[in-house]
Amino acid sequence: MRRLLCLLAVLLPLQARAAGLTISAASSLTEALTDICNLWEAAGHAGPKLSFAASSTLALQIEHGAPVDVFVSADELWMDRLAADHKILPETRVDIVGNELVLVQRRANLTQLEMKPGIPIGVLLGAAGRLAIGDPAYVPAGIYAKQALIKLEAWDAIKNRLALADSVRGALQLVVEGEAPAAIVYATDVKFSRGLAVAGTFPPDSHDAIRYPAAVTSRAHGPQARDFVTFLLSPGARDVFTHYGFPPP
Repeated sequence: MRRLLCLLAVLLPLQARAAGLTISAASSLTEALTDICNLWEAAGHAGPKLSFAASSTLALQIEHGAPVDVFVSADELWMDRLAADHKILPETRVDIVGNELVLVQRRANLTQLEMKPGIPIGVLLGAAGRLAIGDPAYVPAGIYAKQALIKLEAWDAIKNRLALADSVRGALQLVVEGEAPAAIVYATDVKFSRGLAVAGTFPPDSHDAIRYPAAVTSRAHGPQARDFVTFLLSPGARDVFTHYGFPPP
């Protein structure tokens, strides 16, 4: 019996380590966070299970009991909602990166616009084209996009010509596939997108500051989740974020 207990004492930590973390993160972090998780694994940790989608989708999953250890949101709104519902550990919450909001087109059709009040986005769309954005009812990039369009006095002219996507990457893909002539996305989404270019960068004061908060969920067990959030602030992780164009928050 004593030998069996000793064996279990060895195997159970290994089993927990083998399980790894489950991390849910905004779709705009796909490449950067994948690379950072590779660094985490190279440092001797079990490889995490990653889930990327709109922050709203992931937050609602966590709200309804999804077994997630760490949540990384593309805005503060959805993290605030989880905090109010006691679904995260507030003392672990930290802003890890920021971003910029840009207007993007296919490079072959690029028309540079001056991003000021009265911006004529309609000239990019032609007679029947639509502007692709994340749905401003719940997608962070879409919420920022609506704020910026209102601030630049373009919302009323464009609100009936929108192609709504369920994530920022969905909006980007509509332009990639030629389904929309232009989209409003994050600057980091365009950085490694072939054939696309930035038609203009929205002024920072035209929308809420873009911050990506990370936090350990209330379902997480053991110290690994807290260690991972700390790892997101490490020099190695910062180098990866910088490579993909994410500025500090």
